[in-house]
Amino acid sequence: MKPRQIKEGIFWMGSLDWDRRLFDALIPLPDGTTYNAYLVHGQDKTVLFDTVDIPLVSEILDQLQDVEKIDYVISHHAEPDHSGGVPAVLEKYPDAKAICTEKCKAMLMDRFEIPEDRFQTVADGETLDLGGRTLEFLHMPWVHWPETMVTWLKEDGILFSCDLFGSHIASTDLFVRDKARVFEAAKRYYAEIMMPFAKLIARHLERLASYDIQLIAPSHGSLYDEPAFILDAYREWISGKPHNLVVVPYVSMHGSTRMMVDFLTDELVQRDVGVMRFDLSEVDIGKLAMALVDAATVVIATPTVLTGPHPKALYAAALANLIRPKAKYASIIGSYGWGTKVVDQVAAALPNLKVEILPPVLGKGIPKKEEKAALSDMADQIAERHRQL
Repeated sequence: MKPRQIKEGIFWMGSLDWDRRLFDALIPLPDGTTYNAYLVHGQDKTVLFDTVDIPLVSEILDQLQDVEKIDYVISHHAEPDHSGGVPAVLEKYPDAKAICTEKCKAMLMDRFEIPEDRFQTVADGETLDLGGRTLEFLHMPWVHWPETMVTWLKEDGILFSCDLFGSHIASTDLFVRDKARVFEAAKRYYAEIMMPFAKLIARHLERLASYDIQLIAPSHGSLYDEPAFILDAYREWISGKPHNLVVVPYVSMHGSTRMMVDFLTDELVQRDVGVMRFDLSEVDIGKLAMALVDAATVVIATPTVLTGPHPKALYAAALANLIRPKAKYASIIGSYGWGTKVVDQVAAALPNLKVEILPPVLGKGIPKKEEKAALSDMADQIAERHRQL
């Protein structure tokens, strides 16, 4: 795509990756993604914010063909989807400097072998005058790597936010127009990438509250010309209390565990508790991660395989452990044939979750009267605890 003007002297550049369906060999991309770069002209200096992923570097070089001079390439984050084009841009503009944090500099040198003399590192809060436009660099470590920063363009009220507030979505909308679609994509992005760092991001949001932000320009997805839309969503996802919701990731080999999930679901619904279920044999982990943003309780349901949990149940436990949702309660249900160590192994996979473990329910074969009574009791306990949220 050709550069697109955001306002006088400020342009979107980058790539729409329509067909990419997996990120980091892990994260589903049902709507593709974008790699946003931004060109800003001051009266004296010209700056390029970030670049694109390595396979698409030729696209940003084509967009830059009529740009005679770039003084600075700002690298907010060393991950190759943003920094992949930095070496090529520095080669095209031999007098340009790469601006980044000290930690980012080390990562870019390790990844791309960029000579040290091509860098200019900036401190937190440091400013740069472009001539009529002033940049302020704000270090925001662990959003979502330790070296990340964002940039505030004072005179225009624009926050170049890197991965913060991003959404994996390929769209020709320069600005957010389909709010429902973007909300889901941004929530998926938050759940999969940002949720483990929620407490740190909450502090960064407090810092940004003092800035009169008119436009947010992230590194993935459309730009927010109504910043409150995404700022309010992040505040809810990070700080809001869990919803009256139980998330049940489950896998069933011969139907017994599925019967337990069906019974527990019905018992919870009768007690006005919301339930979201995910069949781990064919789950979109992004959908599961989004549900975990809101869940107050997580119940992992698994059959026993060679005395332990089904590997896909362990995968769900590992995912929850990695992304650290704000759930308050958890439990385990499932079936076995002759013996089981499911509870110990699933619980051991959840060390990062600060949750109360409710008494597990395991049954030999299909659920019988005793297991159904225990599941009813679990539903009572969950409903009572949810009323106190």
